[in-house]
Amino acid sequence: MAKLQVAIDLLTTEEALALAAKVAPYVDIIELGTPLIKNVGSSVITAMKNAHPDKLVFADLKTADAGELEADIAFKAGADLVTVMGAAGNATIIGAVKAAKAHGKGVVVDTIGYPDRVKRAQEVTELGVKFVELHAGLDEQWTDGYSIQVLIDEAARVGVPVSIAGGVNINNVAAVVKSGVEVVVAGAAIYGAEDPAAAAKALREAMEAAV
Repeated sequence: MAKLQVAIDLLTTEEALALAAKVAPYVDIIELGTPLIKNVGSSVITAMKNAHPDKLVFADLKTADAGELEADIAFKAGADLVTVMGAAGNATIIGAVKAAKAHGKGVVVDTIGYPDRVKRAQEVTELGVKFVELHAGLDEQWTDGYSIQVLIDEAARVGVPVSIAGGVNINNVAAVVKSGVEVVVAGAAIYGAEDPAAAAKALREAMEAAV
């Protein structure tokens, strides 16, 4: 069964904690978005882990350099998973994986903006990362003609552990699960909903029904 990850793209610790409290019963991984961490710093990682010690806390650092150093900061703050950019050099990914091993945690490679997500996912999996995020960012999602089907097709043929992030919602989540992903990442479908808890519950139920 794939895990459900909520991506929290809010901008304050208070807002993030309030949302997480509502959706925690239905999610496995709580992702602290890059804008949130840039806005308030690593303290939000500690606050979230303290509030939800039973959940995996995912710090979306999108590290592009100084992999070991940045990952170490997040792991010390309480993160279970951190992201490194797929476009970063292998040395950066290897450094982050070294920090992860020291803490007993994991690294996720984010393929946002990478021209060949499938090829890069296969390459970096050999470096010891936990899984690879096939990711179409917000800006890409807002371009004309974007479809999450591109990511679903990539996941079905990639042959390594991946997640999908890029417009997951109640209408496509079954197809996302059936593509064989390890993790389903939902952002706006949850935090943008009138009732985030109900939205998360519905996604979880749709995921279970798709198995």
